[in-house]
Amino acid sequence: MKNLLLIFLTLGLFACSSSSSKETANTEVKEPENYVEIPWATMGNIESLVTKKPRKTIVDVYTPWCGPCKMMDKNTFTNPEIINQIGKNFYAVKFNAEGPDPIKFMGKDYANPQFKPNKRGRNAPHQLSGFFSVRGYPTLVVLDENMQIIDKIVGYKTPEQLKVDLAKHL
Repeated sequence: MKNLLLIFLTLGLFACSSSSSKETANTEVKEPENYVEIPWATMGNIESLVTKKPRKTIVDVYTPWCGPCKMMDKNTFTNPEIINQIGKNFYAVKFNAEGPDPIKFMGKDYANPQFKPNKRGRNAPHQLSGFFSVRGYPTLVVLDENMQIIDKIVGYKTPEQLKVDLAKHL
């Protein structure tokens, strides 16, 4: 009788453990039907995201003092069609072109050694914005799945304009 009880307990534990491992094995992060906001990533983690699931990347190169950059945030990046177009097809990164943070990108370190923390308005440009050859703000740098620059979208874009510009890369 003890042996029979032991067999049932063992089978019960095996059944529980195998069903739970099946459940965890099948749990993937599912893409939402509709995005509520753009899922912004950071320059620090974009390469690992692209390695896990290749897709193009949009880098929003902005500065805190830039009026058109703020308008893009308020008017364009809040548009439901733009949110879904970016969320479903691209990784998106916000990059402060005059920020102080060191960044490792494509095996190289970039910094802003001339950054002045107490300076108001314009500050020194970050080395990464030089790598991207940014000449004005905002600039959306489009990177392919190999992190190579394939396009730059310069200046303020309405949702309708940006939708057309991004459609070229779908």
